Amino acid sequence: MANLSVKNLHVSIEENEILKGLDLEIKGGEIHAIMGPNGTGKSTLAYSLMGHPAYDIVDGQVLFDGEDLLEMGPDERSRAGLFLAFQYPVSIPGVTVANFLRTAVNARRRAENPDDKGISILEFRKMLKEKMDLLKMDHAFAGRYLNEGFSGGEKKRAEILQMATLQPKIAILDETDSGLDIDALRIVSDGVNALAGPEMGVLVITHYQRLLNYIKPDYVHIMFDGRIVESGGPELALKLEEEGYDWIREKYEAVAA
Repeated sequence: MANLSVKNLHVSIEENEILKGLDLEIKGGEIHAIMGPNGTGKSTLAYSLMGHPAYDIVDGQVLFDGEDLLEMGPDERSRAGLFLAFQYPVSIPGVTVANFLRTAVNARRRAENPDDKGISILEFRKMLKEKMDLLKMDHAFAGRYLNEGFSGGEKKRAEILQMATLQPKIAILDETDSGLDIDALRIVSDGVNALAGPEMGVLVITHYQRLLNYIKPDYVHIMFDGRIVESGGPELALKLEEEGYDWIREKYEAVAA
């Protein structure tokens, strides 16, 4: 099982410190949810873990399966088993979903074995159809250009299909519920639930309890001012839904004072 360990992480962007000593531990098979007001650093955490060059790691340590994640490039982090589903996936005109995924699979295989000739077209088609059936997706989806003309729900389903194909050890979902209606939310959540398990841990970043009605977290964390200031079980998300963030703000400011 994979283990992601974040200790005292400080991250800045354009000399503005966003994360201010964040600690987090995720083990394979666990589902963690991070919630918090806008501007607290939730997406900064996701992008920093994946190696976005705009985010400057000022201090702290991140270990992934015992290896120093911060010494790896984004491609190395992906090949090691880390995955990020974007809040706003970009379109790639001219590149079909199938070609994009086959290229990604072959890149991972060749990183493990430079002599690997890559997955055959027949083998890949069989695998892709199995993944799409698991996610209840129309096979015609594979022939469309990646995210071009996709609805919000289709973009998020394409991200989950990437996750299913690459089979990461730890998957980070950055506000995957953003812009989804109830039907699309249920479909995406069903896909995540079908993939999560002993071989894959999940970090869900969200503003809303409604996503957690479908993806049941083992742990819920609240971020405030660049830190995780409260952790608990699913009941913590329900408390936020009922009471908002004022009690967290008051508690945090009292401690800081």
